[in-house]
Amino acid sequence: MQAVFPILLTFLALAVILTSFVSIQQGTVAVTTIFGKYNRILHPGLNFKIPIIEKVFKKISIQNRSAEMGFQAVTIDQANVNFTAMLLYAVFNTDEQTIKSVAFKFIDERNLMQALVRSVEGSVRAFVATKKQSEVLLLRRDIVLEIKDQLDKTLEEWGYHLIDLQLNDITFDEEVIRSMAKVVASNNLKAAAENEGQALLITKTKGAEAEGNAIKIAAQAEKDAAQLRGQGVALFREEVARGMSQSAKLMQDANLDASLILFSMWTEAVKNFAEHGKGNVIFLDGSTEGMQQTMRQMMAISKMDVKDKK
Repeated sequence: MQAVFPILLTFLALAVILTSFVSIQQGTVAVTTIFGKYNRILHPGLNFKIPIIEKVFKKISIQNRSAEMGFQAVTIDQANVNFTAMLLYAVFNTDEQTIKSVAFKFIDERNLMQALVRSVEGSVRAFVATKKQSEVLLLRRDIVLEIKDQLDKTLEEWGYHLIDLQLNDITFDEEVIRSMAKVVASNNLKAAAENEGQALLITKTKGAEAEGNAIKIAAQAEKDAAQLRGQGVALFREEVARGMSQSAKLMQDANLDASLILFSMWTEAVKNFAEHGKGNVIFLDGSTEGMQQTMRQMMAISKMDVKDKK
């Protein structure tokens, strides 16, 4: 019996020595207590602790943690919006006060996650409740910034900080999606009708402009043609007058009556009517009195042309 006692004492001493050392993994810190009261923080590596009375209360990971959550919010126009979010967070730092907050604020990780999810849901619902359903999809970034601004303060009190928050999916109820699709379709039809009207207006306008330009061009061409015809007639009359004046001078030099020239022109005209007429009937007064009257009229016209020339 006396031989067994030293052996038991040796085993007991060995057990005490072995339990006096604790190994902490990298990326983790441990909080110890003595008689249930906070004592100190153990850092990664091999640590010595007071046997029996000093206990490891909790091991805390200082690595990044992620959590996915899904929840629903209601817009100001009573549309249900479904959110799927990914939350990335970590312990704020390894300061003693921060680690104490992380170790003693919540009973366990489940309660921490529950509070975290409810905080995110509350922030999103409060923000979405002031917006219309048509605005929600466009405000994804604003929603994230609003949640971060509010959640950072809360997490710091718990010893954590928010690294990133992403809204991976934002969806509406089936009925809302159908109504939104109808709105988009009607807007597209409206835009198409407006574009078609604008295209028709442009076509009509361009057609009217082209027609107006064609009329202007035709009018200008007619004006130029009329001017050229007038100039041609004037030149013709000028040449006729010049030829008649030369012929009259020759007749006077030969002591002949100049009226013979007009008579010759009149007979040439009658001859031309006869040769080139196409079924037209022309009545000429061939009496002496008629011929005399025609000669007087032609001489009067000739004298008027000479006066106009001068």
